Amino acid sequence: MVIKTSLLLALPLVAGIANADSLNCPCKVVNVLDGDTVYVLDQVNTRHKVRLMGIDAPEKKQPFGTKSKQNLSAMVAGQFIEVEYNKEDWWKRKIGKLFKDGQDINLKQVKQGFAWHYKQYQKEQSKLDRVLYSSAEIEARKKRIGLWSAPAVAPWDYRRAKRKKN
Repeated sequence: MVIKTSLLLALPLVAGIANADSLNCPCKVVNVLDGDTVYVLDQVNTRHKVRLMGIDAPEKKQPFGTKSKQNLSAMVAGQFIEVEYNKEDWWKRKIGKLFKDGQDINLKQVKQGFAWHYKQYQKEQSKLDRVLYSSAEIEARKKRIGLWSAPAVAPWDYRRAKRKKN
């Protein structure tokens, strides 16, 4: 029994990001910007913008954009979480994973049908996460839940079309 419990507690670390850094957590989620971006305060009250790794959620003006944000908010807004990240992007956002009570929140967004597995950046994920996120998207599509309940335009296609129009 002790071995099983130890393995379960270590699972988030095994499924985590290779060469990950962690913020000084637990961190409090102080703002959910959309379905894949949050602001957190660490233990010394430093504010960090975190873009959820491995997923891409609908943009605010897309169908399900608001619902995706609401779903993420329901899970983490005002809550204390752990953050693992492996890089910062051009806009100085941490690209990372959120954990609440040992659960991968990024993966939950995909499982619940409120985000895509962001395959363009899947090489930044562990092999296990690639499989988990991809499988979660396939299952959500099959069940036609969340954004999969209607015809969906991927956010990267939506952003590209918007740039071309401008």
